[in-house]
Amino acid sequence: MGKYAPLAEFLKAQGTSHISMTFEEIETVTGVKLPPKAQHHRAWWSNNPSNNVMTKVWLEAGYETEQVDMAARKLIFRHAHKASGTPPPKAKKEGHPLFGAFKGLVIVLPDTDLTEPADPNWGNVSE
Repeated sequence: MGKYAPLAEFLKAQGTSHISMTFEEIETVTGVKLPPKAQHHRAWWSNNPSNNVMTKVWLEAGYETEQVDMAARKLIFRHAHKASGTPPPKAKKEGHPLFGAFKGLVIVLPDTDLTEPADPNWGNVSE
């Protein structure tokens, strides 16, 4: 992992949940040109740890790739939850502070058809 180690240090030092980077910025941080596969194959940027050496670097730093844009040559590293229980850095909140406050409070029982009208006579009313 030697030549890509500076990327791990860079990611750990950021302290944010999302880090947007261009391929050129990654090359600047590592001091190494990205391989041709990284330039032309989106799969190279997958989060499969057996994919390539650089993948292991960002995964071990606690980040995963997302929104890989091959045409624009950029991507976002997102802080991933680790099994160690270390929470990710807090993201900047956008929108109303109560957004998502009721998440998980509604339980839909199995075999419930949410598209079925609650009132069986609903369609028969013609006034």
